[in-house]
Amino acid sequence: MKVLLVYKDYYPPVCGGIERHINLLANGLKHRGIQVEVLVSNTEPALVRENINGIVVTKVPELGRLASAPLNATFPFWLKRLGQEADVLHFHLPNPTAVMSYLISGLNNNVTITYHSDIVKQAKLGKLYSPFLLKFLRKARAIIATSPHYVRSSRVLPKFHSKCEVIPLGIDLSMFVSRPEGDGEIDTLRRIYGPSILLFIGKFRYYKGLHILIEAMNRVRGKLLLIGTGPLEKDLLSQVAAAKLEKKIFFLGELSDQKMLTYLQACDILVLPSHLRSEAFGLVQTEAMACGKPVVCTELGTGTSFVNQHQETGLVVPPNDVDALGRAINFLLDNHEIRKKYGEAGLERAKIFFSNERMVDNIIAVYRNS
Repeated sequence: MKVLLVYKDYYPPVCGGIERHINLLANGLKHRGIQVEVLVSNTEPALVRENINGIVVTKVPELGRLASAPLNATFPFWLKRLGQEADVLHFHLPNPTAVMSYLISGLNNNVTITYHSDIVKQAKLGKLYSPFLLKFLRKARAIIATSPHYVRSSRVLPKFHSKCEVIPLGIDLSMFVSRPEGDGEIDTLRRIYGPSILLFIGKFRYYKGLHILIEAMNRVRGKLLLIGTGPLEKDLLSQVAAAKLEKKIFFLGELSDQKMLTYLQACDILVLPSHLRSEAFGLVQTEAMACGKPVVCTELGTGTSFVNQHQETGLVVPPNDVDALGRAINFLLDNHEIRKKYGEAGLERAKIFFSNERMVDNIIAVYRNS
């Protein structure tokens, strides 16, 4: 079997949740003897074909992006060239560029779609794009949703309920096992930032709700470490300075996977304060749970509260609610035994639902049954 994975970007170098998921899936398929290639865009106007850990990744030249969608004149050509040799075309949405490219390519392959999210921010353009998306979804043999919550709450998926398979995103659990050699680094971080450490990991994007978390830090007894970068970084830095919170909030930039793991193991709570439905799953929550850490997230009607179960693996609060967010964080900081209980339950939930092996096996089953 040969599978072509299609999206906008690939990890490395783009370090987002979907990009990391596709990397794990590609490697998981490869290790099971499935031939896999990846087709994405290049952020520069040049064609790049490279072998990354035994996986051929084709990056099509890009002229720019319109409402986050890559503008690639040759994407349909490369999709047809690579796609006609594949048994399965596996698209990851949202990605209008790939959808339009498929519709004009003339391909008629077995199409599987992982539907990560509705289009949220670009609502007006989304209405123009909607007829093409619906046509594409009708052509698909299978649609993978990452949580049952998203199948129910999506504006689009209920129309295709019979095609939907729920397969949560997975992580490589072995990466999150404690390392004896890392204990010294963890102790150092706790001396620097402890005794109460809050952690956020992710891109500083419009839907992440970081401005709400920063405001909540006025009433939270702890220090907040922000790992990541993004388009809102300058605004967030200005907000922290204006609130005189420089001694409570620290911007650490992008870190290597190993360093990020050390911070996860050193923290007391992971916080995901997203306030818009563009946060469809919250993969970083599974990584915190795999480290035995409790999570505070928001109820968006998406997969965030499927991953983090309220009063089982952490706490779930309303979005855009500074007071509720602050109260939840303070409650967990004040209750060590509850933090421990939630962390242990989170670790068990990660093992049962969010292992990469389980995810890859289930996706292969979709390929073979569709």
